[in-house]
Amino acid sequence: MRIGMALNYSGGFKETVAELADYEKAGLDIVFVAEAYSFDAVSQMGYIAARTERLEIASGILPIYSRTPALLAMTAAGLDYVSDGRFTLGLGASGPQVIEGFHGVPYTAPLGRTREVIEICRQVWRRERLVHEGKHYTLPLPPGQGTGLGKPLKLINHPVRPRIPIVIAAIGPKNVELAAELAEGWEPIFYVPEKAAGVWGPSLAAGRAKRDPELGELDVIAQASLAVGDDVAGLLEFGRPMAALYIGGMGAKGRNFYNDLARRYGYEKEAERIQDLYLEGKKDEAAALVPGELLESMSLIGSEGFVRDRVQAMKESGVTTLNVAPLGRTHEERVRLIEMIKDIVG
Repeated sequence: MRIGMALNYSGGFKETVAELADYEKAGLDIVFVAEAYSFDAVSQMGYIAARTERLEIASGILPIYSRTPALLAMTAAGLDYVSDGRFTLGLGASGPQVIEGFHGVPYTAPLGRTREVIEICRQVWRRERLVHEGKHYTLPLPPGQGTGLGKPLKLINHPVRPRIPIVIAAIGPKNVELAAELAEGWEPIFYVPEKAAGVWGPSLAAGRAKRDPELGELDVIAQASLAVGDDVAGLLEFGRPMAALYIGGMGAKGRNFYNDLARRYGYEKEAERIQDLYLEGKKDEAAALVPGELLESMSLIGSEGFVRDRVQAMKESGVTTLNVAPLGRTHEERVRLIEMIKDIVG
């Protein structure tokens, strides 16, 4: 099991990377760099590549709508080159609030677009002349669109690897099936190991049944806040605002994927009430209704024995990369937590 960590997309590049060297020495295997309506993730990942030696670097995630498929492929190849083959391309659909509100692009056909983006990226990395006739992307542009001067081109540079690993962030049934079929890795959110099979098992099985053996086993990446000790239970409360934001505020009524997930976990009434309150602007009241059981079950916050049991549950449910958020008061405490979890999973 690898140990990963997500970086805060609102932080400063230089300050974050200065600390990463210590995490790398502590045994951190991979770092995920998010991109919302923030500084772009690519600049930060290039900076990380230059300042680290062993650490794997992943986008967590680059939205499929804000760059063309070919640019996503070029970016991944460039980051893989400057990192000497340490890059993973994390992709996701984001949501209509960001894609239509910040990028001004229609949020349409996320499933079909993701499939075509993956096909085009792998074609670019193999240095094939880029010809693609899909429902959502046609390369080169067909007659009647543009100037008519487009030509099938292939990537000038030779990528470090002809197939860069792709991770798909997904929680919906069809999206999870697509990840299990086509990607090297799958990253859900709000992962509860005891409920994962019931919620995602059929989708994972359907995708794996169509999976190319050359892709290898699916890397399952689960996220969890981390704190180890006999007096850390109170830190669970820090997860309430974020959970309420996603369950209540990341989307409209009937169009919130995270709210749907909470309902599938069995929290139908709580999810509905959290969303109602959040959309009314009552964020604190919404956060107070996030079930403590949910916060605890998707965390690694507790005594060492509790954390060991939760890690074992993660392993048994199929998790292969544990993406942690160490909750320490100081940088030194957070580094120590990475050392501890590395020892526990080992």
